[in-house]
Amino acid sequence: MNDFCRVPLAAALLTQMAVGTVAQTPSEAGPPLTTRCESAPITAAFAKFGETGRMPSDLGAFLANAPLQRIEPYKAFDNVYYVGICWVSAWLITSPAGHILIDTLYGEYTDRLLANIREVGLDPKDIKLVVVTHGHFDHAGGVTKLKSELDPKTRFAMTREGWREAQEDAAARRPFPWTMIEPDIVLADGQRLTYGGVTIQAFETPGHTMGTASFAFDVRDGARTYRAFTVGGLGLNAIRGPEQVEAFIASVKRIRALTEAPLQPIQLHLTTHGFSTGLTEAKELLKTCKPGDPHPLIDLAGFRRQLDGLQAGAEKRLIIERQKRKG
Repeated sequence: MNDFCRVPLAAALLTQMAVGTVAQTPSEAGPPLTTRCESAPITAAFAKFGETGRMPSDLGAFLANAPLQRIEPYKAFDNVYYVGICWVSAWLITSPAGHILIDTLYGEYTDRLLANIREVGLDPKDIKLVVVTHGHFDHAGGVTKLKSELDPKTRFAMTREGWREAQEDAAARRPFPWTMIEPDIVLADGQRLTYGGVTIQAFETPGHTMGTASFAFDVRDGARTYRAFTVGGLGLNAIRGPEQVEAFIASVKRIRALTEAPLQPIQLHLTTHGFSTGLTEAKELLKTCKPGDPHPLIDLAGFRRQLDGLQAGAEKRLIIERQKRKG
């Protein structure tokens, strides 16, 4: 198995991102950050953003460039499709009786998500449940659009604090205007939801935001079934004190422990941001995989390294936040 770039998502200040506001004339514009959704340059740009708090011009231009955000949807497992864009994931867990969607994208990219679902031969109106990891625009900004496009009976789910944070983020109207629906299903920690023929389990994992949820579900590869996990928040941003950092560390430790659980241990990570796990590069191996080969998206050791890196970074940040509190 190739060891792809596993650098954790930087502590990017996503709620302050001015997507689409980086104006460049053709004479001013430099070469694009990447034209092939390569993980390394995107990760490096987000790291720079996290360190300085200032959006690098090439990153801003890249995030606002719809053609560069376009990637072909693909079947990740027999029952799971990637229907997101380059920098933000959306996962569709399928069954003949109906589907569950993780996250909504935002703006015009929500339209792209719907088109991606149709492109893989599925009907968005067969989605029975939409679960949202947290209330930032890039994950929740398309909820209202989806509610208008999907079956009227489709349900939407977030944690109680997630619903509140999403309403707050939408009201702030940044980085662009968006609206939020009224709360529907309020997720409880450990709750299992079955819609259509799909069961998904929610875990409250506060820290990225205090209302962040992560999700566990089964994926199939031929005769084999694996336990997958989508971590709802991959970094710290808009930190409001050491308590938030402490919560993030506890969440990361909890997820790490789930990879070692005696029953239904987590075996792989289907990330909310593909560049954080080298997903773009890993998915290319799906094209040449033969029956019986190791699945390219299953890398438990890499997932554990990512979690360990997130914890180490957060522990350093905790020292800073405690010092700020004392000062």
